[in-house]
Amino acid sequence: MPLVRVPAGAGEVTRGATVRGVEMGRPERRDDRPERLRRDSLWMIGLGALAAGLVVRLLFGGTGAWPSALLGAAAMSAWVVFLVRRRRRDDARDTGAEPEDVPAMERRILKGGPPPEDPRRRQAMAALVDSRQRRLRRNRWWAFPLMFLIFFGTSVLWFASGSVAAGGWTLALAVVFLTWLTWYNVRFDRRLTQMRHRLRA
Repeated sequence: MPLVRVPAGAGEVTRGATVRGVEMGRPERRDDRPERLRRDSLWMIGLGALAAGLVVRLLFGGTGAWPSALLGAAAMSAWVVFLVRRRRRDDARDTGAEPEDVPAMERRILKGGPPPEDPRRRQAMAALVDSRQRRLRRNRWWAFPLMFLIFFGTSVLWFASGSVAAGGWTLALAVVFLTWLTWYNVRFDRRLTQMRHRLRA
């Protein structure tokens, strides 16, 4: 079989053309541009809150009370969406970013990612760090005692009324939720401080 001599550099040319073809087939994405995910949409947040509220209410009230459980979960879902939307708009007003970009900025902070290189996005990130850390440290002193009182007070009321199962479920959920919230609060505060140091470096 005769040997075919391949000119030097042909492999690099072919590979380079292939890479350029792939890059031409998809839009280039800058690292500084916030990545918007489907789970960040208010519809997805509302559906998640609706499902979680419905499951909790059915656990406590039984499947026979599903109409009232659905109405209560829908009201809670609407309230959650309202709070999330208002917080995003407040963050966007404080930072100058778009409300839809705030979740991606939070993810970059939580993941310990590098700060943006674009000066305008760096300024928006710095404003978000200052605003979020200020609220975090200001609200923790009243939010945690209030949630502790609500969750454990509700479980005590269930036990006092003779509903041991409901009281046990409420107490277990209170312990799990408050433990997770404390861990998340401390971790987010630490990540905010780290991002501030990287922005100033």
